[in-house]
Amino acid sequence: MKKIIAVVGPTASGKSDLAVELALKFNGEVISADSRQVYTGLDIGTGKITGEEMKGIPHYLLDVADVSSVFTISDYERLALEAVDYIESRGRLPILCGGTGFYINAVLYKDSFAKVPPDEKIRAELAKMTTAEMAEKLKELDIERYKTIDVNNPMRLIRALEIVLSTGTPVPEYDRSPRFNALKLGILWSKEDLDRRIETRLDKRLENGLVEEVKSLIGSGVGYDRLYDLGLEYRYLSLYLKGDLDYKEMRTKLLSAIRAYAKRQMTWFKKDKDVIWLKPDELEKAFDLTQEFIK
Repeated sequence: MKKIIAVVGPTASGKSDLAVELALKFNGEVISADSRQVYTGLDIGTGKITGEEMKGIPHYLLDVADVSSVFTISDYERLALEAVDYIESRGRLPILCGGTGFYINAVLYKDSFAKVPPDEKIRAELAKMTTAEMAEKLKELDIERYKTIDVNNPMRLIRALEIVLSTGTPVPEYDRSPRFNALKLGILWSKEDLDRRIETRLDKRLENGLVEEVKSLIGSGVGYDRLYDLGLEYRYLSLYLKGDLDYKEMRTKLLSAIRAYAKRQMTWFKKDKDVIWLKPDELEKAFDLTQEFIK
């Protein structure tokens, strides 16, 4: 079975840096597994790796969709698997890197997500509900999916409820039938340290033009509703620019939302017993583990 490395963990944990260093040492190339970095124009807010930070390592699945369109998990699966094949065809090591658990599993496992077709009748009924009402309904019907979903994202709530209501069962766990022989490496920070890193990074992004990035998106025709659906930075900055929040409220609410998102990411990844968790001062082990893995 073909081999692949997966570098996973919560936001602000340092996944991208580790993936690049592994790629440099082991002749690898990186495939992003981030549900928002696929969109052009979402750069500062998503922490998209810069050309300088790539250190010459090719990266895939960045800037592959227009921000006004909806990029589905099926789209991701298709393009990511094409990237894996391309990397392997040139004798290089594919390194999957990101914090979107569904995207990681879409690559590593067959039939990793529910292929339930859209149901316009169900969607029309759900559209009458508030986001909070949908979140509460999902909590009643599928507590496990509720624990990992962005409860403020109406698009994801609608899709989760659509699956549950269409099938009469909870959102299924992904099929454990693997496509690849995968080494999964996770970066594990203490909650306190990760919270500090998240805050420091947010303030740096705000200083480096995050507000201007969102203004530019609005100026290019991206609507407030679309920005809200994109979540986190784009949601709260859009509310600030609309005048619904002042700057201090925006920063406070956004910081809280990012920390809650990191917690949901860890809830997701901790369910996967195959992940080898490394503390920040143990990252040298990642190179030893990879060396042994690719022998």
